Amino acid sequence: MASPPGIVDTHHHLWDPSAPYHAWLHEDQLWASEDEMARLRRSFTVADLEPEARAAGVTSTVVVQTAAEPGETPELLSSAVAHDLIRAVVGWVDLASPGAGDALAALRDLPGGGYLAGIRHPVLAETDTQWLARPEVLRGLAAVADAGLVYDIVCLPSHLPAAVTAVTALPGLTFVLDHLGNPDADPDGDGPWAKAIRELGALPNTVCKLSGVLSAAFPAGPATTPANRSAAGIDPLIRRYYEVSVEAFGPDRLMFGSDWPPCTLSSPYRDVVAAAKLLTAELSTAEQAAVFAATACRTYGLPRKTGQAG
Repeated sequence: MASPPGIVDTHHHLWDPSAPYHAWLHEDQLWASEDEMARLRRSFTVADLEPEARAAGVTSTVVVQTAAEPGETPELLSSAVAHDLIRAVVGWVDLASPGAGDALAALRDLPGGGYLAGIRHPVLAETDTQWLARPEVLRGLAAVADAGLVYDIVCLPSHLPAAVTAVTALPGLTFVLDHLGNPDADPDGDGPWAKAIRELGALPNTVCKLSGVLSAAFPAGPATTPANRSAAGIDPLIRRYYEVSVEAFGPDRLMFGSDWPPCTLSSPYRDVVAAAKLLTAELSTAEQAAVFAATACRTYGLPRKTGQAG
């Protein structure tokens, strides 16, 4: 399957705070302060993203769920039908339910169901650090594999050991680790997070997203031009996280994601893309092509356009 031209952004969201399934926007979150959440309590639409993506050289995206409720995924599938920018959807089903397989089939039967490429659950909100290793969840993940989809892991470092258990138990399912596993709890890049990252990277059915941390890659202060961004350089801690991850997974299992709109709390979209380019500048041309497009196309089965939508 041919790769779409330009950069593929494998991780962004869309939301409307008035939608009942986005009630989480009005709740306390681990990853944002109340002031930051207030800045995110507005609609973020494809029309908002398109000009920023175009200016940054991004021509294709994967939109990812935010709500652990069934109402959001059909809306994301509809957005994929309506907007050429979106090439695939990572949606949600209740993995712990015995009916997870039926729920996946129902999503596939919806208009735009052919755009469904993966499933995600907000594990980072689960207080049980072993949630991914629960028998009922493993059963649901097996249904994801049977459906020919991938599974995106969004979690805290404390959940990573259970992720290793799940990945090992289901070698036929591709797991995508979002945001490098959120390494904020491992400031030196040499502790439990790095150990778990290396364990995941050693398993062949894993892929990692260079996302989430990119908005903090440049030191605080104005960075309005490519020259300014290059002169400022990358924060050493973010570079360390990147180095651990690219060593563990290799460039062929690493892919770029913006995490828009949460990234806007720290950096504009263009700076997130610029940070990814600077971090990967020492890779070969082929390796950079993998990070910015080829790995995404292989993992999510892109492009999912004409003739592939249900």
